[in-house]
Amino acid sequence: MDFNYSNEQLALQDTLRRFIDRDYGFERRRELARSSLGFSAEAWAQYADLGLLSLPFPEEFGGLDGNSVDVMLVMEFVGRGLMLEPFLSTVVMCGGLIRDAASDELRRTMLPRIGAGEIKVSLACYEGSARYELSRVACTAVRSGGGWRLSGQKTVVLDAPSADYFLVSARTGGAVADPRGMSVFLVGREAAGATTFAYPTQSGGRAADLRLENVVVDANALIGTPETGLAIVERAVDRGIAALCAEAVGIITALNEATLNHLKTRKQFGVPIGNFQALQHRMADMFIAAEQARSMAVIAAVHADSNDAGARRRAISGAKAYIGQAARLVGQQAVQMHGAMGVVDDLIVSHYFKRLTMIDLSLGDVDFHLARFSDMLT
Repeated sequence: MDFNYSNEQLALQDTLRRFIDRDYGFERRRELARSSLGFSAEAWAQYADLGLLSLPFPEEFGGLDGNSVDVMLVMEFVGRGLMLEPFLSTVVMCGGLIRDAASDELRRTMLPRIGAGEIKVSLACYEGSARYELSRVACTAVRSGGGWRLSGQKTVVLDAPSADYFLVSARTGGAVADPRGMSVFLVGREAAGATTFAYPTQSGGRAADLRLENVVVDANALIGTPETGLAIVERAVDRGIAALCAEAVGIITALNEATLNHLKTRKQFGVPIGNFQALQHRMADMFIAAEQARSMAVIAAVHADSNDAGARRRAISGAKAYIGQAARLVGQQAVQMHGAMGVVDDLIVSHYFKRLTMIDLSLGDVDFHLARFSDMLT
């Protein structure tokens, strides 16, 4: 297998690197995190102009026909720049779900608008009592006239405060934890009976709980066929996990660079602290963890587009579990070697560490994915 990037992929990386250096510095990012929107509308429009928002969509819908490896390259720089825009939720998970499972009519309607930056979509698939189990859905959808009526509550819907639409998992049959009987619906933000309760996340992003009270949608809002929604959502979430793995690798790499620079410039007893062998050993462990994490992120990206659900899930759970452990090692070591300043808000190191912690808890933490991986082995 050829692991070298193409000229187009290298050019994409260079473009993102220059954008972050020029327009998305740390102080700018802090301002955006404190703003009411929580990210930059101008940057979102630039992503559309660069083709990032249409990257994984087919050419017939105005996309660039990219794959999960292309998304991995973008997400690595999302991590390095701690970028706040809803690329993961709108483009990777929801855009991918619509591309894979929606009707041609819905794809023609939604994908070009996502690619142009005109609309944003959030995936509402988790509930308060379900932890990370996608099949545990109490939200219901019952037929009503020619459409459906949805009722229930979804929790921690990423980027929901800025979303124009939600992709909602709801039960159309079976018991609460039954893998069968789940369906997916497109719900507009302004739908009567849909209410969001927004809040900031620890890493500077935005999320919300979504309450649905007899929300009526028409028949065209159903994604795919009734009671087959679990596989659709699982595939979208798997792609999201692969993207989060790449984001974590970008942060780990940036943390290593920041820590190495600190060791070379911070002096103690008249010499740079990087001269001390104990710190050199710790730095070596961090670089080893970064290289191993990168390898796991590549494995996740390569398998993210697989139609073999078992192989895809096994590779992605293994990557998420390992990268979560590596991220904790690198994050803790970086903070400790920076000393007390490693946790202050004015230093980007603390923000990197918080984002790594949030990535571990998003879409399944280390314990969840280790358990899922081991279950698949037996």
